[in-house]
Amino acid sequence: MIGLILLFFFLGGKRASCDYGPTARTLKNIRSKERLFSDEVLQTLAKNMLDTSVVSQLLMDGDVLFSESQTHLDSCNVYVIEGVSSNMELKISVKNCETKAYFEGLVIKE
Repeated sequence: MIGLILLFFFLGGKRASCDYGPTARTLKNIRSKERLFSDEVLQTLAKNMLDTSVVSQLLMDGDVLFSESQTHLDSCNVYVIEGVSSNMELKISVKNCETKAYFEGLVIKE
């Protein structure tokens, strides 16, 4: 009991997180990097009257489709992430490099 109280005291004010699953770790890794958007992604967002905040929401609540992702590449892995934002189903392709995340393709289903 005393150990739990001490643990709560030391971690209570910190922003500690428990991202153990592969999807959570991948999304957290992408969120921590500089985001660069292709012209295609920006045009698709503008056409649907959306902005890049839906991508931020997708990186918080989305699911990584590892079966559609390319994770065995030498340089940058490419992940496919899907989720729902603004009542639209989104699927985005992200090239996850060491210091930057390149958002290359976006499909929106209503």
